[in-house]
Amino acid sequence: MNRRKAMFWNPSGGAVDCFLCPQFCKIPENAAGICGIRQNMGGELFAAGYGLVSSAALDPIEKKPLFMFNPGKNILSIGGFGCNLRCPFCQNSQISIEYDARWQYSQSLTAEQVAELAVETAANRNIGVAYTYNEPLVNYEFLYDCARHVREAGMLNILVTNGFINPEPLEMLLPFIDAMNIDLKGFSDDFYTKLGARRGGVEAVKQTIATAREFCHVEVTTLVIPGENEDEVAPLSEWLASLDENIPLHLNRFYPRFKYSDKMPTPPETLLRLGEIAKTRLTNVFIGNVR
Repeated sequence: MNRRKAMFWNPSGGAVDCFLCPQFCKIPENAAGICGIRQNMGGELFAAGYGLVSSAALDPIEKKPLFMFNPGKNILSIGGFGCNLRCPFCQNSQISIEYDARWQYSQSLTAEQVAELAVETAANRNIGVAYTYNEPLVNYEFLYDCARHVREAGMLNILVTNGFINPEPLEMLLPFIDAMNIDLKGFSDDFYTKLGARRGGVEAVKQTIATAREFCHVEVTTLVIPGENEDEVAPLSEWLASLDENIPLHLNRFYPRFKYSDKMPTPPETLLRLGEIAKTRLTNVFIGNVR
């Protein structure tokens, strides 16, 4: 099993207090936080999944989605395991939530190897590395190391994230990040509570967006779920416009997944209607697949 001493924690008797994200997990010995990755071993916090890669692919950058950052280029996308939210509509639950003990024996890469792979694929129009698929911030230590090596290699770092992170670790990471797509899942604490946020809620993600745009290119994605967050698109768009009306917003279509496998996909007309509402506030609104 890979492991590395974690950052952003304090001892608390035999337990540890993790303050990487707004969950602020108090983790007993031989247990893990809500992410399943940050584990208390002997009264110390370890990043147990350090270097473990669940998937890797060379993707069009538009797939992240980033539509206004180096369009037409490719990006080496790597994922790990774990997530600090529990969205019932998770699109990648098999690596974010429902992975079993086999994750500990998946492919392992060093940060140097990730940077080398990025350079090797530059001939295929690759511009860097995207940390994606699961929630990359729960694998903070590996992400931080990779980002530094990728930057030293002259390549770009892209973060695809739920944005549910505390200010200190975010600000430590941002100097190495060139672009982010941040998933703003809704616009109320009630909605974020449904997703497993015990505290912090939407305000934590709003703070991430506001801070990140001072350092790098930022685009925002909202998955529109019928009967769940449709009414939040208008205030969400208005708030983004208050930061910068040019922030790109992607409204994506929900498909049945995970605990919402019995729900219907988002009707195309719903996405188109909400897109028109968002366009009254924002200059760059992109509608996901409505075919």
